[in-house]
Amino acid sequence: MTDLYQKIVSERHGLEKIMARIPGFKGYKEMSARREADRMIRDHIVGLLREQMNRFTAVDRELLKKGGLSAATKLREAKTQFQLYIDRVGAASPGYSGFYSANKIGPDELERVYAFDAALIEYVDMFRSAIEALDKALDTNENVDSAVKNLETVAIEANQAFNLRENVFTGIS
Repeated sequence: MTDLYQKIVSERHGLEKIMARIPGFKGYKEMSARREADRMIRDHIVGLLREQMNRFTAVDRELLKKGGLSAATKLREAKTQFQLYIDRVGAASPGYSGFYSANKIGPDELERVYAFDAALIEYVDMFRSAIEALDKALDTNENVDSAVKNLETVAIEANQAFNLRENVFTGIS
């Protein structure tokens, strides 16, 4: 009996055998792996966005120290929009549907979702640039209002792009 046990335990390809014998199981495992990869990517992007939010908060404090109360008030909306975007990216649905999902995502829709997801990294860079521009404007005390407006525009645009991504899931064009 121990020889049989050793033979079974030593087999390292048990999962592959199961996948070959059960119809649809391989696709299920692939979807599970994509789900895990999607979560890892999103977690990384959220980490990058939070780094930018921390920089933003530091610039916001510097603005208040310099007496820019009116600009700080305008900055509040940008900060709210930015935080909303971070929260939405962190809680986003994966870019495909599961077996029991009410909304099935086909290959064309999946490709569009992936295009939106690729834009997430671009928005990290856009936030970084806008925050750097605001920091520079504070240092020189020039074009602060313009830099605040630019940051708010980036935050609003990021959320609008995210709305378009969600529309792919809901079927709204």
